[in-house]
Amino acid sequence: MTKHYDVEAVRKLFPAAERLTYLDSGFQTPMSTPVRRALETFIDEAYETAGPKSVWIERMEATRAKLAAFLNAVPEEVAFTKNTSESMNIAANALPLAAGDNVLMVHGDHPNNAYAFLNLARKGVEVRFVPMTETVNAESFRPHIDARTRAISMSQVTFHAGHRFDVEGVGRLCAEAGLYYVLDIMQGVGVVPIDVRRVGATFIGSGTHKGLLVPQGLGLLYWDRTRTELEPAYLAAISLARPPADLIARPDDLEPAPTAARFEIGNFNLPATHALGAALDLIGSIGVENIAAHCFDLGDRLIEGLDACGVALVGPRARAHRAPHIYVAALPAEEWLDYFASRGVRLSPERDGVRISFGMFNTAADVDRFLDVVRERGVRPGRSPRAA
Repeated sequence: MTKHYDVEAVRKLFPAAERLTYLDSGFQTPMSTPVRRALETFIDEAYETAGPKSVWIERMEATRAKLAAFLNAVPEEVAFTKNTSESMNIAANALPLAAGDNVLMVHGDHPNNAYAFLNLARKGVEVRFVPMTETVNAESFRPHIDARTRAISMSQVTFHAGHRFDVEGVGRLCAEAGLYYVLDIMQGVGVVPIDVRRVGATFIGSGTHKGLLVPQGLGLLYWDRTRTELEPAYLAAISLARPPADLIARPDDLEPAPTAARFEIGNFNLPATHALGAALDLIGSIGVENIAAHCFDLGDRLIEGLDACGVALVGPRARAHRAPHIYVAALPAEEWLDYFASRGVRLSPERDGVRISFGMFNTAADVDRFLDVVRERGVRPGRSPRAA
């Protein structure tokens, strides 16, 4: 039991966390028992009855409603996609950008956010990168706005060092300057609280295989439905306000749906939406604020231990600027990753070291195990953390 919730009870729902020291939820969260059960229910129904599709769609819409409530949105503002990259591309291509316009982004942010906008160079749209610093807020962007700036796109949390940016302050700047605002919440959602009303973004995109606990293949897209001028770059019957009942295309009726369904195309990843419903129930039973507070405590313990080992932390140290759950230790990945794996510790290589990323199931013992493995290799204060 921690002071925030019964983490030992939660841990029992993640069997992989019992078999190894899993510190890689920033890459992919291990499957929980509730998610597995939801998937098994879908598989059993498909196997035994070839699928009650109307029931599956009802469950999907129930998940959409849960997801909307989780984001402080309404269901009509939430679309399902394949992943964050698709969400970012949908958003970039929906903005009414023309030759000579520019979009501001943070240098070194996730590449698939950047590529969605860099691809608009074929239309004459320019991407301008502002420096990534420990603190990124409205003032980071303000000096770079000119008469042809049309949008800002950024992440809530960086994947490579756990910066947590002032996304609400940037939202206020966009409202003040009349800019579109596209936000990637992939690395934060499920651990870092998000309120779309307070953020004020035009679009918010994410996948679900990290803090939202679902296997890869499902994403989400929030759309500010007051921005009715934003239309999809592609179209399917499901995207229309009035899909033809006889499934014969009508060239004279192409009005997009008044909801975020305008950005959906084709069939859905139904099993994943069922899994997401179960995951949201689990997250809701704990509370994102409690998950964040628990991960912050683990992060404090990790930073203290790294300092004692003489290993530098890459990225911000202060709680005000760091994500609760993502930390990079300055241990060269090419020298340390296999060593950690041989000791049963799962983590990811990153630009400047190895990334330790916590989930709701991690404990202080996981942090201590990581630090013990570091010390086993002979790292001590005053000595280089590089392998001999």
